[in-house]
Amino acid sequence: MSQIEGVDLVGADARPSRDADTEARRALWGSALGYAMDGFDLLILGFMLTAISRDLHLTQPQAASLVTGTLVGAVVGGFIFGMLSDRLGRVRVLTWSIVLFAVFTGLCALAQGYWDLLTYRAIAGIGLGGEFGIGMALVAEAWPAEKRARATSYVGLGWQFGVLTAALVTPILLPLIGWRGMFAIGVFPALLAYVIRSRLHEPDVFMAHKAKTADAGSSLRALVANRETTRISIGMIILCSVQNFGYYGIMIWLPNYLSTRFGYGLTQSALWTAVTIAGMALGIFLFGHAADRFGRRPAFLTYMAGAAIMVVVYSQLTGATALLIGGAVMGFFVNGMLGGYGALMSELYPTAARATAQNVFFNIGRAVAGFGPLVVGIVSAAYGFPTAIAGLALLYILDIVALLALIPERRGVDLA
Repeated sequence: MSQIEGVDLVGADARPSRDADTEARRALWGSALGYAMDGFDLLILGFMLTAISRDLHLTQPQAASLVTGTLVGAVVGGFIFGMLSDRLGRVRVLTWSIVLFAVFTGLCALAQGYWDLLTYRAIAGIGLGGEFGIGMALVAEAWPAEKRARATSYVGLGWQFGVLTAALVTPILLPLIGWRGMFAIGVFPALLAYVIRSRLHEPDVFMAHKAKTADAGSSLRALVANRETTRISIGMIILCSVQNFGYYGIMIWLPNYLSTRFGYGLTQSALWTAVTIAGMALGIFLFGHAADRFGRRPAFLTYMAGAAIMVVVYSQLTGATALLIGGAVMGFFVNGMLGGYGALMSELYPTAARATAQNVFFNIGRAVAGFGPLVVGIVSAAYGFPTAIAGLALLYILDIVALLALIPERRGVDLA
């Protein structure tokens, strides 16, 4: 395994392990940038739903299903690309997933109606489904145990960078190039895939595993290898489902909520959303450091409790300043846990199934979350958006129970 003791993301001193430092940094940046493209794409979809619905004459359920279709496609991609990555290599398969995502995101710009757009979104989702788990496994295997959680949190920050960029540039670009032009921008990640393929190398941990086994089916079977592992896998499905359901349920409808309830225009809604995202980024950054210092379970429990409280608090806010501050604090807890899943699952599953576990469980969570915007939309229509958001607190209580009952603490273990 690469030894990069004492290395931070920026400003490392030269040491004998300089080459290992460079490989670890490249793995981190490549994974984070790939994840940033995912975040950018999904948030601009939230901003563009109104324009797409108007041009293609979509109903509100049809518009919401574009998000659902993307996330359901991600489940398929999670299974396929996770198993391929454990079989063929992290770097190679990561580039394939990015290219597939980029091409079909670009094709969305050519959509003429609901069904072809839904198809393009679902196939793009297949590519999207591979990126999270492979990138997290790649980084977890490249960094030392004592810095593993913060390294995977930095990958999670890539997503926040992507959605923050989307929140800032969409109000500027959307009126100029329209929703088709915004989708066309999605072709550019294909260039990133070329850079990743040419600059990154497989982690030593994976190469040692590959030299000893060639069982392609072992990765999926390993997720339910025995009673203890099956129990852990059930727990991870619950954690990943709540994580994604809460995130997508809030972020897809937040711009619409601010617009319809408070009369905010696109620029103002984007600003409020950007502040929420900034809170999420700070939460992710601090989560990684806390998880490395205090353990995975204490960090998750703190953030889950904070999320349960803050979604209720935010649903009651009405003033502009309160919404601004409350959105940042809510985002801190709701999405701050994101970066911790990479380290947590890397330590719970062996190298033969590490990327499969990351992709399968996180994307099952995404599939469940695909119904988040739909459920929030239905509850909002019947009882109002504040009630829909406050109801998410019940999910975070379930999250806490699942963590305590099903997920062990394995901070600092060697990846085998």
